[in-house]
Amino acid sequence: MARKEIAVKKYVVTLSNQEREHLTALIHSGHHPAQKLLKARILLKADASDGGEGWSDSQIAAALESSVDTVARTRQRLVEEGFEAALIRKHSPNSARRRIFDGAAEARLIALACSKPPAGRARWTLQLLEEAVVELKIVKRASDNTIGRTLKKTLSSRI
Repeated sequence: MARKEIAVKKYVVTLSNQEREHLTALIHSGHHPAQKLLKARILLKADASDGGEGWSDSQIAAALESSVDTVARTRQRLVEEGFEAALIRKHSPNSARRRIFDGAAEARLIALACSKPPAGRARWTLQLLEEAVVELKIVKRASDNTIGRTLKKTLSSRI
C-alpha cells in the first residue's frame, strides 16, 4: 500500500483502530443526528493513520457536500478537545437568550393564571397576566407572547 501524502496541517487527524471502528459503527447503525454523522464521516476521511484515507479538507468538503470550514473545525476539535468532543455539537452559553421565567417565577405565573381573575373579568388574558407579573414583581418585564409560551409549555389551559 502506498504511503499517503499529508499536507502540512496544524491539526492532523490520527484515529486508533478502536475509534475508527466506533465511527464506522455509528454511521452504519441506529439513528443519529445528521451533524454527528457528518462529523463521523469527516473524521474517517481525514484520518491520516495507516488505516485511514487521509483526504484533504477540500476533498472531504466536496465529497460530503459540506464546507471546508466545517471540516477544519472538526479536525481542530478532535485535536484540541478529544474524540467525543469532535462528534457532539458545541453549544455556546452566550448564544441563547436568558430565560425570563426561571422555575420559581414560572410557578408564580402559573399560580397567578390559576387564581381568580381581577374584578370585572371572567378570566385572565395574556395582557392582564403581562401587567400583573410586572406589578407583582415576579419579573421585571415580559411580553404576552412569552407568557403564552410559558403557559403552553406547562399545559395550562385556563387562559
